[in-house]
Order: sequence, then structure tokens, then C-alpha cells
Amino acid sequence: MSASTAELPVVSGVRGTSSIESRPKNRRDEIRLVLMGVAALISYLGLLHGITTIDVVAIGASIIGGYPVFVETFRALRHRSINMEVSMTVAIVASLLVAQFTAAVVVTFFVLLSEFIESYAVDKGRATILKLEKSVPRRALVRRNGAEVETDVETIQSGEVVIVRDGVRIPVDGVIVRGSGFVNQSAITGEALAVEKTNGSRVFAGSVDESGVLEVQTEKVGSETVFGQIIKLVEEAENRKAPIQKLSDKLATWLVEFTIAFAAITFIITRNLISTISVIVVAGACGVAAGTPLAIVAVMGGLAKKGVIVKGGVYVQEMSKIDTVVIDKTGTLTLGDPEVTDIVGLDGCSQKQVLTYAAAAEKLSSHPLARAIAAKAQELGANPTGSLSSDYLAGKGIISTYQGERVLVGNSILMTEQNIPISDDAQATITNKVSEGKTTVMVAHGGHACGVIGISDKIRNESRTAVQELGKMGISTIMLTGDNKFAAKRVGEQAGIRQVYAELLPPDKVSIIERLSETGQKIAMVGDGINDAPALARANVGIGMGAGTDIAIEEADIVLMTNDLGKIPAIVRASKQAYGVILQNFYGTLIVDGIGLALAFDGLLNPLFAAGIHVVSELAFILNSARLIR
Repeated sequence: MSASTAELPVVSGVRGTSSIESRPKNRRDEIRLVLMGVAALISYLGLLHGITTIDVVAIGASIIGGYPVFVETFRALRHRSINMEVSMTVAIVASLLVAQFTAAVVVTFFVLLSEFIESYAVDKGRATILKLEKSVPRRALVRRNGAEVETDVETIQSGEVVIVRDGVRIPVDGVIVRGSGFVNQSAITGEALAVEKTNGSRVFAGSVDESGVLEVQTEKVGSETVFGQIIKLVEEAENRKAPIQKLSDKLATWLVEFTIAFAAITFIITRNLISTISVIVVAGACGVAAGTPLAIVAVMGGLAKKGVIVKGGVYVQEMSKIDTVVIDKTGTLTLGDPEVTDIVGLDGCSQKQVLTYAAAAEKLSSHPLARAIAAKAQELGANPTGSLSSDYLAGKGIISTYQGERVLVGNSILMTEQNIPISDDAQATITNKVSEGKTTVMVAHGGHACGVIGISDKIRNESRTAVQELGKMGISTIMLTGDNKFAAKRVGEQAGIRQVYAELLPPDKVSIIERLSETGQKIAMVGDGINDAPALARANVGIGMGAGTDIAIEEADIVLMTNDLGKIPAIVRASKQAYGVILQNFYGTLIVDGIGLALAFDGLLNPLFAAGIHVVSELAFILNSARLIR
């Protein structure tokens, strides 16, 4: 309830305010609250029936029950700051001094009730995120020296085989070497249904084996696992406070300071101590101080359930203002699982030679086109042998040395820069495949173009739906790609995107985003590859796809743990709801406090009614934020 001195000890990246240091919601606090409620009721009934001896109960309850508030007040004053506890302490003490004992005990009860409500609501908002830390077991069965040994997870080494029985959470990232079954990955990806896993399938720590016994060869343990990285992202988000959170802290502090000053003015003008106490009691800043972080925590927790990791409250606020979503084509709008459809040999080279050279150059690359070439080479038995070295040129291709000869695989820009002549036959082949909407890759060996490879990718089923939903929200969608204009146009038409930029290098993508930003547009960039990292960093919000490269995920502000574009509209919608709720709390607090202060100044509110208004309004604003909890 304090406006500025204490902070919510959360792992979600959203920090707010609290009056009791650790906000414990334990049995002692519940008992204190119940006893204070009973004491307040007894004191009120005694007041109605003129039983003055009950005042002793009110005095004792106010002092004992208000102890946590007094402690927080002392700490605030020691640090030369003013918070809501300071003003409440002044109200309680002043009520006791002027023999308003019932008012004192009721105010104390309402303060503790406010704390309890605030703590409960925030804990509910944080529940999903806090649950993440408990999703990986600490002990596991490992096969060592032919025997099954139970050991601490942190002692497991890469390469060791972990045995996972049905109904048990998987403790490591790894590959199944024996067994099959269905694995629930919802803690990682947000997928509702379990996924079938067989020999050779990759599994993640934190997932649940729902059927069958799995033997998993360990690849990563602890903080190195995908789940460990999620926890790390969530913890790092703590330092990324949204601007509106900082504003709410300032507004809450200002409201407390203004209230105390206004109370002094009230006493000077009216000489009415009851009105002065009512002024102090009626004003509340908790709707702002607690409601703002609660709204952001609720949204971040809800999105985490869906497999969306937001790296800080600042990005929730930014997403609420987005009016343009820029999407990379390959692996984002499309499946990122392209297939080689054509292999054309040039200058006497056979299809197998072309494919062998291309596979050799792309052997170490994780690019979707490289995977397509490698898959086709394996299918046709065109497997390169011997040592090789490669140099990747973003947006152009790869230069490699294979069996003593230079091999180039990439677009015409790369060939031109490396002085590789493009024959009329090669150009005709490229033009033909491009007109079919395919991506073309040229292959050169020994200084001559030796072939052209045609590759095709399929659009994701959810891409068009996501674009349509964004359009309904007034958000325009733009596609960027390094691919040729014909392939880009085909994908753009399938996805329902009118604005398409093709044949771009990574710096070109950054330039387009900068140009859009200069016109005042708020941009979210969605991508999954190395080419996208600079653009992700330059956009207002960078959204990385979970199956993409580590560098793209590192540069992203929001991470999708699955390649589901349908989550983009959900992120925007949730962020807008959070921002709207926060503004409602802002304006609502100012209006209620303004009316309450005016009534208290005029002597139309006694401390009891003032305390009631304070708590009811705070409860309304906290519940307004709590409705975002999913």
C-alpha cells in the first residue's frame, strides 16, 4: 500500500509497491486481520450503544494491529521518504489523541484489509510465472555403469542417459535414444496437447512424460536448458520497468505528499481535527501503486502460459501502442521448412555435382535453405566428404573452400561481387524459376557458375488469419525478405499482405524500419534468423520466434516459444487491455480522491466513512487489474 518505499519481490520484471516488507500472506497475518475485524466491530457496536469501556479494546487493537504499519512508517521516515503508511499512522495516532477510538481501530483494520487484498491479488497475478521455477525436478534417474542411479539433476553430465517414467517431468534437454510416448510441452511452448515423441526426438526440461518410459541422452542441464533460459529471461525482466510503472510510482508518491499537505491546510482553515483526519484517511494511491504492476504481471503471466515470454513490463506498454507489424518471410510467415524442387546443371556439371558442392558449402549453416539443400543431398546420396571451411555473408550466401576449390552458394549479388560470370542459360533458368514463385540459389565452383537450385516454401496456416486479426485492430502488416520479388509477391498474396519489400540485405531491413519510425509509426518486428537480429534490435519491439537462432532470440524483446504467428494478435490485445486498465485506475484514483478530499474538507465525511471510501475504491481498482489474470 505504500506509494514508493517498498518493492514487490517478483521475478516477472514488474515491480510495484508494498507496505509490509515481504508481503507475507501467512497464518499470523490472517489471524491479525480477523482479530482486528472483530475488534473494529465490537468498538463500533460499543459506540452505537454508548459503552465507553469498550474503548480499551479499540486502543489496544489499534496499537497492536497497527504494528506492521508503524514499523513501515519508521523505516520510511528513517530514509526521509513519505508513503501511505506515514499518512495512515498520522491518522491512527491523531484519532487516538482526540478520543476517536472507533475511527482509529476501523482505520487500522481497513489498512490491514487493503494490504491483504493487494497481496492476494498480486500473488495471483504472479502465480503463473512463479510456477515456472517449480517445473523442473531436482532429482533424476541416470544410467551409470549399467545401473539406474538416483542423483541430483545438477550433477548430470552431457552425454549421460536419463530415464524418465510416465507422469514424471523431464529434468534435462536432450534426445530420446530409447522409448516413445506423448510429452506435454505446455510449460515451454504453451501447446495444449501432448506431442508424440519417438527415438531421435528432442525433448525439453520441464516437459511431462505422459505415457511410456523414455531414455534421454542429456545435452543441456540447469540454466543451459531452454527452460533455464526462460527463467533467466523472466528474472532479467525485473530491471525493465515500464515507463507507466515509473509514472504510477511518482503519481502515488505525489498523491501521498499532496494529501498530507492538504490535511495541514484543512486544519489551518477549519480548525477541525476530525475533518483533517478524514482528509488523510480518504485519499488512496494504492489503486495506482498496486494496480499498475498487477495489470502488467497479470498480462505477462497469462502470456507465459501461452508460450510467450515478455522480457519486461516496458514491452507490454510498447506493444499497446504498436500500429505496424513488420514480418520476415522465411521461417516466420512461411514454415521455414523449404524443399528443393529443381536442380539445373550448367557448364557440363551434373545435378549430383551441383548438389554436392552446395551441400558442402552449406554443411555448417542453420539457414532454412541450407537445411533444404542438405536434406535433398542426403536423399540423392550427394554427400560431401573431406574437410571444408565456410564464410557466411548475411543476405548474400556462403563462400566455402571444398577439396581445394572455392565454392560459392548464394544469390546473383554474391556472384557479381565475386566476379562469377552469369551465362545467358543461367539467367534464363533463374528467370524461369523465379517467375514460378520459387527461391533460386546459384552454385559456383572453381570460378564458374555450375548450377541453379530452385527451392519452395509453404506459408504457415495461421499467417493469413494473424494478418487479418491485426488488420481488424487497425494495425498494418509489412513483409520484408531477401528473396526475389516474385517469390515475395506470391507469399504476400497468400498471407494477405499488400506492402512487400523484397531482395533486401540486413542493412536494408534496418533502413526500412528506421524510415517507418521517422514517420511516427510504432513498429513491432517479427523474425527468426541472423538476418533479422539488427532489425529486431531497431524496432520498438522485437519479437523472436522460438525455433529461430540464438542471436535472434537474444535481440528480441518478446520470445515466442513456438512458431505460431497467431500469438501476435493475442500479445497486442492483452497489452492494450493492460494499458487501458492502468489508465482507468489512474483517472479513477484521481477522481475518487478529488471528490473524497472535497467532502472531507467540508466536514461531510467522518473518519469511518473516509476509511470505507478508501478501501472500497482501492479494492475496485485492484480488482479491475486482477480481472486480467488468466
